[in-house]
Amino acid sequence: MNEQTIETQYGQILSLLKQKRLKEAQASLDVLLQESDDWKLRNRLESARLSYRYMLQYMRQGTDDPARGKLHHQLLVETLEIADQARVSLLDDCSTTYYHTLRKKQKGKAPLDLAATLKTLETYKDDLVLFQFMDDDVKKLVSFLERHEKTTDALFLSVWTNSAWSVEEERQAGAYLTSPTLTDNDLCLFIGAVMLSLTACFDARKMAWLLESLSIERLDVNQRALTAVAFLFPLYHDRIPLYPTLTAQLARLKAEIDFVEDLNRVYIQLLRTRETESIAKKMREEFIPEMIKNIESLHDMKFGFDESDDDDKNPDWKIEEEMGRKMQEINDLQLEGADVYMGTLGQLKSFPFFQKLSNWFRPFDPNYSQVINSIRQKPAGVKVILALILQNELICNSDKYSLCFTTIQMNEEDSKAFAGQFDPEAMAQPPSHDDIRAERLTNMFIQDLYRFYQSHPRRAEFRDIFKDAYTPYSIPLIKDLLDNPRMVLEMADFLFSKGDYPQALELYTTLHEKRATNAVHFQKTGFCLQKAGRYQEAVEAYQKADILQPEHLWTLRHLAACYRLLHDYATAFDYYTEAILVAPKDRDLLFCAGSCQAGLGNYDKALKSFFELDFQANGGNPKVWRAIGWCSFISGKLGQARKYYDKLLAAKPQAADYLNAGHVAWCRGDVGLAAELYSLSLAAVGNRQAFFQLFLKDKETLLAHGIKEEDIPIMCDLIEGE
Repeated sequence: MNEQTIETQYGQILSLLKQKRLKEAQASLDVLLQESDDWKLRNRLESARLSYRYMLQYMRQGTDDPARGKLHHQLLVETLEIADQARVSLLDDCSTTYYHTLRKKQKGKAPLDLAATLKTLETYKDDLVLFQFMDDDVKKLVSFLERHEKTTDALFLSVWTNSAWSVEEERQAGAYLTSPTLTDNDLCLFIGAVMLSLTACFDARKMAWLLESLSIERLDVNQRALTAVAFLFPLYHDRIPLYPTLTAQLARLKAEIDFVEDLNRVYIQLLRTRETESIAKKMREEFIPEMIKNIESLHDMKFGFDESDDDDKNPDWKIEEEMGRKMQEINDLQLEGADVYMGTLGQLKSFPFFQKLSNWFRPFDPNYSQVINSIRQKPAGVKVILALILQNELICNSDKYSLCFTTIQMNEEDSKAFAGQFDPEAMAQPPSHDDIRAERLTNMFIQDLYRFYQSHPRRAEFRDIFKDAYTPYSIPLIKDLLDNPRMVLEMADFLFSKGDYPQALELYTTLHEKRATNAVHFQKTGFCLQKAGRYQEAVEAYQKADILQPEHLWTLRHLAACYRLLHDYATAFDYYTEAILVAPKDRDLLFCAGSCQAGLGNYDKALKSFFELDFQANGGNPKVWRAIGWCSFISGKLGQARKYYDKLLAAKPQAADYLNAGHVAWCRGDVGLAAELYSLSLAAVGNRQAFFQLFLKDKETLLAHGIKEEDIPIMCDLIEGE
């Protein structure tokens, strides 16, 4: 049996269980297990099938069993867990992925003793202090650190490849959460292993352990756990509710407002990762080349002559200002939580350090053996700068290791030049408030995970958890946890700010249903609907905003725009008129009001408005010329229309200007000029079919101006011949 067959049959079993077709699911699972030599699983399934047969038999006999529903639920869960383990066991025999290769090697061996490993790790902190006093014996310190790292690597792989903890393993893992001497870094790495294991196979005991770790009063630990569960909830939103223990834990967490707020924050941070690729592209194509260019320009000016002596400003200032603006833009993105280093440091993952799976999840530790051994050999100035960079909470752990190993490879001259680019005082970060630090810790882990799923050499073997994390409020489990108007609004406003109008609209609608809205929410709802082309619904939302906040210029403008798009020019004109009373000097409003008059066929009134706007603009607004030209043409004032189209053609004409000028020329009897102008319009459009669609759209207007219907196809051929 190959991987595809196993996955297909497993998927069919899950589908049957989701439909609660337990008998069929168990029969299919029995067929799947015929290929397995795991007798424990086969015995578990046989026991579950026997229990279900007895339950069906008692039901057939009419026996009243109040516990029947509970037993049925337990058998569903038991069958589901057997299916999970059957899939993993069968894949062990045929899959070449790292996960199953390791599991196959470990078969027959005693599992790693979590309790014994904990005792080893608990001595690390005190032993490290002792070794650090031995400044004259770096080799002993490095050897000690390597032994500790070997222990944590083995622990990580063992936890990752353990598809289901036993009751005893769960108890032993619980001791990691209560240990007073286990370091935060080691516990965070353990959490990373549990998370990765859960992405490979669901395990209720691991999930319960992870939820329990949220209550540990160690910020580095609980924030990493929070990030992990935020990723896992979308993956297993339909599995978690099957376990009373897990639902009880979630109910307790839901009652804690801090947890709800923190979870909402993490989902907003996850949504921000959707911008990572575009930011990386911007960094590659704009920021970095521009900064290099500016630095080179600045260098040239220092040694050349600038002949612009009559400039009011020193040109150096302009370059420095531009560099400052670029740096400020990068800094602002960083402070927002954007991943600005993925395109640079995020790609530096070819160091031997990253060949170990556990190191992708390892919090940065200046005492890591490779780091401490190499940094000691660097000049004092480089050590100071590197230490400051590596303490920066805006750079993720993975990138800190990349940056560290890159710097370590530099020669002494390059290291000093590197250090000389930084001001230690400017780089020193003041202690951050717990709330800020919590946000930065979760963001760092999100970025670490993003690099793992994007850059790990065997990334195709891992389930990409980012794909499931982008629509949190569409998932019932998460929606129920974050069922708080303030949280919903925070998420809605974030999505709105990023232009994700469909998802934002769903959340604003939820707020309306809860009657937790104001004028601004209705404005944003209307805007989302308008962006979706749902103009009538947008009007309804804008009208509610108008009731709550009358005479608001933005609302009036958008109400008018929606009615104009609905071709209700009379109502649109009324709203534009109302808006003009609020902002009488707004030329765009005056122009739109004139357009509505034209839409109503009141061309003389429209022309009056456009001529007034042309006068205000001192005859320099092509947009107004275009409106005057068309209204003049429609109302039969061909001479006036030609005058304004000539002005447009002498400026920067558009395809429509050539087309409309051609209409005017043809209606005035100049067929040759009309054909020439039509040909220019065709060239500007660049697509013959698209051009003739535009051309024939004005057929009725041409007929109204005396053009013979039989001449229109002839003109089309004439244009094609040009």
